[in-house]
Amino acid sequence: MTNYLLEVKDVRAGYIKDVDILQGLNFHVEHGELVTVIGPNGAGKSTLAKTIFGLLTPHTGTITFKGENIVGLKSNQIVQRGMCYIPQIANVFASLSVDENLEMGAFILNVSLKPLKDKIFSMFPRLADRRHQRAGTLSGGERQMLAMGKALMLEPSLLLLDEPSAALSPILVTQVFEQIQQINSGGTAIVLVEQNARKALEMAHRGYVLESGRDAISGTGSELLNDPKVAELYLGVSRAH
Repeated sequence: MTNYLLEVKDVRAGYIKDVDILQGLNFHVEHGELVTVIGPNGAGKSTLAKTIFGLLTPHTGTITFKGENIVGLKSNQIVQRGMCYIPQIANVFASLSVDENLEMGAFILNVSLKPLKDKIFSMFPRLADRRHQRAGTLSGGERQMLAMGKALMLEPSLLLLDEPSAALSPILVTQVFEQIQQINSGGTAIVLVEQNARKALEMAHRGYVLESGRDAISGTGSELLNDPKVAELYLGVSRAH
């Protein structure tokens, strides 16, 4: 009997009936683990994250979180069980302040939010400096930090991140990845769906390469970084002839 935090078994899922993007995919996350998901566009990376979080219902297969099959649960029910999802776009409330966004992240809690907010502001000092600023006026990197901070207000066991480095400058990508590592080192398990394959694998405990909706290759981050096929296809390294 496995004791994974999250386990996806033989899942087929898609946006249209009888058209599966995920083709019997298997995937798991252990407690406190940082797992990276890479692969070409259309491989099913974002579909996997949305299916885990209940935004899509699998056509077949099971998804177990903390020992419970969560297939069929709504996203708000999954949040209450300790999982949060940060989509690539539209991940903050642009018209609300930084402070108000953090409060919205913890709307299901009936406790004083000040200690939680103080914890987020110590983790993201730039957000503390802009706590009264509207989220829509933040830079791309600051907005991504706010999206992560908003999710962390619930102190989740598992955080799903969908392309957090998309459209960010290289220096902001580095900052966001450092924050992801910091969150993980605090004990939060993370599933990182990412196009920046090299950086994502360098900090991952394990990784999966998706191809055509299947878990084509898996291994530790270092194993995938040193796999010739992965290097050629996703890391821009040519094989020696």
